[in-house]
Parts: sequence; C-alpha cells; structure tokens
Amino acid sequence: MSPHLIILQVVLPLLCAPLIVLLRSARLAWLLSLAVSWGTLLIAGALWWQVDQSGPMSYAVGNWPAPWGIEVRVDRLSSFVLLLIGLSAALVAPYARVSVAAELPDDQVYLLYSMYCLCLSGLLGMTVTGDAFNLFVFLEISSLSTYVLIALGRRRRALLAAYQYLLMGTVGATFYVIGVGLLYLMTGTLNMADMAARLGEVRELRPVITALAFITVGMGLKLALFPLHQWLPNAYASAPSAVSAFLAATATKVSIYVLLRFWFSVFGAQALFTHLPIAEVLVALSLAAIVVASGVALFQQDLKRLFAWSSVAQIGYITLGIGLANIQGLSAAIVHLFNHGLMKGAIFLALGAVALRCGGVTTFEQVAGLGRRMPLAATTVLLGGLSLIGVPGTTGFITKWQLVQGALASGQPWLAAMIVATSLIAVGYVWRFVEAAWLRPPTALSAPPGEAPASMTWMALLAGAACVYFGFDTTFTLDAATAAARALLEHQP
Repeated sequence: MSPHLIILQVVLPLLCAPLIVLLRSARLAWLLSLAVSWGTLLIAGALWWQVDQSGPMSYAVGNWPAPWGIEVRVDRLSSFVLLLIGLSAALVAPYARVSVAAELPDDQVYLLYSMYCLCLSGLLGMTVTGDAFNLFVFLEISSLSTYVLIALGRRRRALLAAYQYLLMGTVGATFYVIGVGLLYLMTGTLNMADMAARLGEVRELRPVITALAFITVGMGLKLALFPLHQWLPNAYASAPSAVSAFLAATATKVSIYVLLRFWFSVFGAQALFTHLPIAEVLVALSLAAIVVASGVALFQQDLKRLFAWSSVAQIGYITLGIGLANIQGLSAAIVHLFNHGLMKGAIFLALGAVALRCGGVTTFEQVAGLGRRMPLAATTVLLGGLSLIGVPGTTGFITKWQLVQGALASGQPWLAAMIVATSLIAVGYVWRFVEAAWLRPPTALSAPPGEAPASMTWMALLAGAACVYFGFDTTFTLDAATAAARALLEHQP
C-alpha cells in the first residue's frame, strides 16, 4: 500500500464526491467527508515521514514512466503543504456537522459535502502532480467546486461573490493554461521536471518570458496577489462558515505553492531573480498589499470581512519572503503558508461559532460583550489575532522574525523596519475586536450567553491552541520550511 499512498490521497475524496450525490443523505455525506478528511491527514503525515526519511517519492500513473506518462511526486515542499491541507480538513470536517446543518436547507447539505470533497481532491492534486497540464485539471476541479461552495452561503450576496470569483478565476486559469501552452511549444513536454531540464537548451527566450508572465498573472489571481485580490474579501465573508474556514486555511496557500514550484523548480531561481526584476516588483506589491489591505481592514464593521482583508495583507508577507530570494526570506514564506493557515482557520472557525449564536451575523454590534458570553470563541479569535500581529509566543512571530532576518541578510534594513512597523496596523484592527468583546457591555444584538456546540467550539479552540504551540515549538514547522527553502534555492527536489 505504501507506494500507492500518493495517488490514494487524491483518489479517495474524488471518488467520495459522486458517492455522496448518489446516497443523497446529509448524515452519510458528513460521515464520508469526515472519514476522507481524517484519512487525508493520516496519509499526508505518512508521506511527510517517508520523504523526511528517504527523500522524494514518485508515482507513475498507469505505469507510464515520466515524461511520457503523468507523474505524481512528493518532495519536502509538497509534503509540507499536504500536511496543511490535511490538518485543515481534519479540523473543518467535525466542525461542519452542526454549522452546515444550521446554515443550509436540508436538501443542499449533501451537495455541500460533495463539493467539499471535490475541492479537497483538487487542492491535493495540485500539490502532488508533476504534470503542468494535469495541474490545470486539478486547478479547475478545485475552482469549480469552490464557486458552488461560496454560492451556497445563506445571504444573496454569496451569489455575487461566487460570480465575481468565477470571472476572475476563469481569467486566471486561462492565463495559466496559455503559459503552459507556450512552455510546451518551446520544450515539447508537460512534465515539470523534464520541462525544467529542457528550458536550459532553449535559445529563443521571448516565448519563455511570456509564459512566465502568463503563469505569474494567472496564479496571482488565484492567490489574491495585490492588486488581483478583489474576489477574496467577498468570497470569504459570504461563504458558509465551514467553507470560509477551509478556504482561508488552504486555497490561496496551494496557489502560492504552485507559483513557487514554477518559479524555482521550472524556471530556476538564478535565472528569475538575477536577470529579471522579479524581486523588486514582488517586494513593492507585497508592501502595498500589507499597507493597503491592513488599512482597509481597520474600517470594516463585519468581522469576517475584516479578517478577509487581513488575509490579503498576510499573503503580502508571504510574497515578500519570496521576493527576498534568500534562505531566511523563503523559509519565512513557506512557514507562513502553514502558520497563516492555522491563524485564519482558527479565526474563521470561531467566527462561525459566533455566527451560529447570532443568526449568521458577525458585526461589532453582535460581538459586544462576547468575552463574557462566549469566552472560548472570543479567546480563539484573540489567539489568531495575536498571531496576525506577530506577538512573541505565537506562530506569527516566527514568520516575522524570519522575514526580518531575511531583510537584513539582503542588506535592506529599511525593509526590516517596514515589517515591524506594518505589524502595528494589525494591532489596530485586532484591538477593535478586543475592545468590543471585553470592554463593551452586551447589547440587544449581542450573542446570547453560552458557547456554540462542542464540535464547533473545540475544533476552533484546537486551531487557536496550535497557533501558540507552534509559536514555541518550531521543530517541525520552521525546520521543514527551511529544508524546503534550501532545496528550492539549490534546484534540488
């Protein structure tokens, strides 16, 4: 069974999705989704351990060897991302039973779980595939299912958010496939490892640079790279609570992984950052994302929208680390994929619990006095918020410390100062929550006393506790991210 774990991880949720539709039972749909989610985490853990012990793993689909057949491959970076996806799914699936039943009509519940399994399969497939066109197929699987998941939100605004995401996502996917087509034209292969080897023999560089531009813009739309981020705040704020938590923890992180894979493994870091102004452009866009998105978050009245805008800023920190193009900066970017997934997963899970008690609304009026009425949910949001700021003892501090070191190593102390200064903006919007939850008296619109059901509360609190645990113990997260960053910079798997 061990050699087949790579493909089994993708096939399980993919087969589960149509089975749920055939069964048409909300309870069976949830049980299948729960089993698949926890199975995904267990397989991801096994794959990470095998890669750590024995090096990269490869699987030839249909026994057709690469580059003629489709290769599925797991290395240090992809195994790290697989663990994030698996952990997020394992937290969201138990949480979803009560949350989804409360937010959706009975006849739509099983459809949500079917789309969830499709989305999970697409994200996992994007992470492990070694074929550029097969990556496009999994990208579309995850995207199409995500559009439906967002549209299932309880408010009419969800349809608009899904439509906006559909338009921008379609443009992004089109740009990506055009870029892949140009690379295939120049190299004659779709296998990414083979493509990287053949690019060194290409003499006509303009089509290659054009392909780089198309793939960068296409994946930039998917990962909400500033200023291509307009779809994200509405999508996160309008989707069902369980969907918001899952997407916030995984979707943009996998798109960043794809961009890393192409930039460093296909095009090569030296060619990219030495001969093109990629670093300068990326650093400028990242700083703009951090400042602008954090500034917009300060003035939001709905907490889901506030933390959705915060996600745009946090993506800026990830791309800033990539733009530094040194071991400290790149390890900060990779570790923040995991850390930010935990932070936003915890926050949106907790906000979903609040929404359940407040009739689906999470404005500051609803959370007034929340610290006394729902102390566990309020504490979870606070732990996630402290991580966003980068307070010592949280996961966010690990990221920002690495970013500061990367900025200093690149000879840019002004950039290190900017990283510290922009964290103060996060203090502003997190303090707004603290002030409302603990310093204001409850209002007539506030949540009634009492926590949400245990399956929701404890999953959120577990994610919040992980934000603290991995802020102290970095043996797994930072060490794994540093090893992955070193492999990328050295052009090794």
